[in-house]
Amino acid sequence: MLTVNELALLEAIRDSGSLSRAAVKLGRAPSSVSHAARQLEERFDALLFDRRRYRLQLTPAGQLLADEAARLMLDVSRLTQRVKQVASGWEDRLHIVSDEILEFELMSPLIQAFDDLDSGVALRFAHEVLGGTWEALREGRADLIVGATNEPQSMPNLQWAALGEMEWLFAVSRHHPLARTKAPLRQDQIQQHRAVVVADTARGASARAYGRVGGQAVLAVPSMRAKILAQRDGLGVGWVPRHRVASLLARGELVEKATETPREPNLLYLAWRGGHEGRALQWWLDELRQPRMAQALMRGIDVFR
Repeated sequence: MLTVNELALLEAIRDSGSLSRAAVKLGRAPSSVSHAARQLEERFDALLFDRRRYRLQLTPAGQLLADEAARLMLDVSRLTQRVKQVASGWEDRLHIVSDEILEFELMSPLIQAFDDLDSGVALRFAHEVLGGTWEALREGRADLIVGATNEPQSMPNLQWAALGEMEWLFAVSRHHPLARTKAPLRQDQIQQHRAVVVADTARGASARAYGRVGGQAVLAVPSMRAKILAQRDGLGVGWVPRHRVASLLARGELVEKATETPREPNLLYLAWRGGHEGRALQWWLDELRQPRMAQALMRGIDVFR
């Protein structure tokens, strides 16, 4: 393992091409630098410096060592920064998992504002669906989950806060047989047609089938956008977030249908593990709980405009 001084010596000689200029760069006497260079060669039992020319050059072995030394110096610098970062209360990295029902585009302004803090914290975002969102927190794949549906699940040190309510409507394609039905739809009528659902990403027993009537045929798709498109194309029926289909309703590509059994709005949650609130996690919690941000997440983006 090279010392910090040896790393600096190799970098100075490589950049300057002269022991004397390397000495000036390092603030050391030329004789001291020359001695250190010879010690380095003895240590590796290899000729590292070609002294036959006016300009000091590295041998192939010396070039290899210098290149690796430069990489190691960068690694040491990064490690030093990360140690200082964690010592000052910032996390090394922060993993945020949002339920797929929330559009990632809404996070962009927050990411930009967080970048302005120059904290050094590495952010990682991922999407899960339904039980998969809670599972990510329980299994340690998330430090913070955003937009988790249903009641908070039992897990050690769980902390949570209500984010807001999401409103739903029952929608079918304008070409679907149910589009012509006048009265509110009964459960037995809905059951005769295939439901389109977003597949739960939970790996374990917590996976749920949501938005279907018992015994109803199901088409499972990977995202809410895919679900809306499938219903627009008449591949099935189901509940969709009102804010995401406004333009499709306005153009008549989807038709909103009243049902005898309305669906109540979903309460969405923020959740995290208590006792691990570093500065980055606390910043994100404070921002996401701002009423204006919470409302923006609930309204979402109509990507079908």
